[in-house]
Amino acid sequence: MIVFAASDKGGTGRSVTSANLAYHRALAGDDVCYLDFDFGSPTAAAVFDVPDARRAAEDRGLHSYLVGEVGEPLRIDVWSDTEHRVLRNRPPGSGRLVLMPGDLSGGEFATGEENLRRCVDLLLRLNGEFDLIVVDLSAGRSYAVDMVLEATSKREMRGVDFRWLVFHRWTRQHVAAAASLVFGKRGIVAGGVARGHDEETLRSVIRFVRAAVPDPESPLWSQVSATQSAWMRECDRDLKQMSSALGIGYTQVLGSVPLEPVLQWREQLITDEDVLDSQIATRETWDALSDLAGRLTDDKYWEQA
Repeated sequence: MIVFAASDKGGTGRSVTSANLAYHRALAGDDVCYLDFDFGSPTAAAVFDVPDARRAAEDRGLHSYLVGEVGEPLRIDVWSDTEHRVLRNRPPGSGRLVLMPGDLSGGEFATGEENLRRCVDLLLRLNGEFDLIVVDLSAGRSYAVDMVLEATSKREMRGVDFRWLVFHRWTRQHVAAAASLVFGKRGIVAGGVARGHDEETLRSVIRFVRAAVPDPESPLWSQVSATQSAWMRECDRDLKQMSSALGIGYTQVLGSVPLEPVLQWREQLITDEDVLDSQIATRETWDALSDLAGRLTDDKYWEQA
């Protein structure tokens, strides 16, 4: 299965959340490959704590592959190459966790036939090799989004199971932007239909992920005043009503990730040691990421609302 991770804006938690989902699926025993298609700002190497990958990927990353400068993109075995102390101790029963990084100075590029052919070929080969492929796309209606919409419309891709996750923060601006990215005049649905996708089928494989969602009931906010608490609850109600009106309400949400202090300071994988031993991360975040990772392939969460 291929999961495309998209967002209308940067700073939504798209990359760090999708990387954590890949990590949780690998922990569960799946062979997982993470592709950094954020050509303008590839940051996945930092999240997986493989700093040498950024230097190694220069002229050998996904950008170089797609524009035909190299025959194969660089692969990084996260378990063996990470500098993260916990990740280097690969858990028994875990699956492969492979990163294909973007070029440090690649940049966006318009999609031509040769780029598209290489993209389709790569996705098909990886789909046969891995249980799950996560493709982190550039923010907005980018060339990367257009390319994978075109690629997945091709006849040879018809037997491939793919799904879309659209990430947004829990604010009015981000909710509106996420809805526009998917359902707007030039959004993912319209762009997919223009390329030959069936509209109903495409809509059925798109779900939203709310990231950095503050919970008024959380101990994190226990010290705020009664007035502030009431205001937060009112904002939360307004956002739920707004999301429903824009077509991205509860039935279209695959999951939510709470506001996590660790991720506000550093984009990283949240490990069980962070939760249980050092206790720098919250159990709620770990559980939310675990639940969300499971729902990626649980068909009951992808049935038409």
